Amino acid sequence: MPNIELQTIIHAPIERCFDLARSIDLHKLSTGGTNEEAIAGVTTGLISGGEEVTWRAKHFGITQTLSSRITAFERPYYFRDEMIKGAFKMIRHDHIFEEKQGYTLMSDKFRFESPGWIFGDIFNTLVLKKYLGSLLKKRNNIIKQVAETDQWKEILTVRQ
Repeated sequence: MPNIELQTIIHAPIERCFDLARSIDLHKLSTGGTNEEAIAGVTTGLISGGEEVTWRAKHFGITQTLSSRITAFERPYYFRDEMIKGAFKMIRHDHIFEEKQGYTLMSDKFRFESPGWIFGDIFNTLVLKKYLGSLLKKRNNIIKQVAETDQWKEILTVRQ
């Protein structure tokens, strides 16, 4: 099962970083190019423990839907989202936040598994790990940029 781990240093308060990471509106902003849209469940504002969202997006030229649920939630330190329906066999994304001296360390632990036995494993290794890692890095860079400027006020004052 592939595992992607990232760490991002953000010069902003932990609460702001945590809330931006669970913002549906910021997620939409960070996924330009995939036409990602929240179509069911929580579709705007902040998602919280036990809540679900269904996304529709275009990846590899194919429109797909994926539903996930927040299965663990401890503000402002940790939350986990897990796929409950979609093209993957499994997706589990842990979001971890640590308050350091003068910055927040945001860590992602993203695990996924594709269907298709050996062909899925090959596709994971050759294509998906790099593709998904790139999407996560882009998202984290947007979170960092928004958190470190006054842009966060626009995102976090949208209906919470």
